[in-house]
Amino acid sequence: MPLKLMYITNSPMVATIAEQSGVDRIWIDLEHMGKEERQRGMNSVKSNHKLADVAMLRPYVKNSELMVRVNPLHENSRVEIDEVITSGADLVMLPMFRTVDDAFRFVDIVGGRAKVMLLVETAEAIENLDEIVKVSGIDEIHIGLNDLHLAYGLNFMFELVADGTIDKACEIIRSADIPFGFGGVAKLGEGLLPAEYVLAEHYRLGSSMVILSRTFCNTWLSKEEVELKNVFSTGVKKLRDYETMLVQQDDLYFIKMHKKVQEIVYSISKEIKNKRG
Repeated sequence: MPLKLMYITNSPMVATIAEQSGVDRIWIDLEHMGKEERQRGMNSVKSNHKLADVAMLRPYVKNSELMVRVNPLHENSRVEIDEVITSGADLVMLPMFRTVDDAFRFVDIVGGRAKVMLLVETAEAIENLDEIVKVSGIDEIHIGLNDLHLAYGLNFMFELVADGTIDKACEIIRSADIPFGFGGVAKLGEGLLPAEYVLAEHYRLGSSMVILSRTFCNTWLSKEEVELKNVFSTGVKKLRDYETMLVQQDDLYFIKMHKKVQEIVYSISKEIKNKRG
């Protein structure tokens, strides 16, 4: 089955274009607590999405699913999550959680009113993953490479794929029969780790979903509707065509691709380290 493609936006125009191009999930990002401190100095986009965007965007998301990332658990989480679900979220994602109790609390608050997605992006969540996957009511898990590689003090987010960390995590999640994904992907031929290699890793590990990254379509730079339609329709088609090719490959192909991924990733990591001095 093709990977479910997810794209972050609160723009009705962009959401409509993405959906019409075959994007499976439109993602509203309400997380802001602690993100600035964690990612200070990084070339990452800090979302300016607001709770009102969920209800505003809901009528425009007709065939895709509407996913909302809320803030990490805090004293007003129940109010925030209730409002997100009432506003029309199909899936609710919890970031920066650490323990089994966090997972239990989140599942309890959602209460079966929407799908539950956990975003594994802390070292503690990785360490507790064997027990976390046993929590009843978890529909999906996504592994966030950005914050997770920071937690481990690594130079490049895909080091987690190269060093076996993601392999072990995916094995645990697969054994619990929970759909999962990790990280994001650029357009074919683009990205520090080119999209071709990223997609091959998803198929090697049995992933179900991936984020279309800012490198896939940077709506901060591309504003014209015609341009956005071309970027999404062309980009998604190329990804799907490449997936069709991947389905036909044998295990040896993915072993060779993984070795190449390791070579590329460690080269990039070394370069980043040298630049930082």
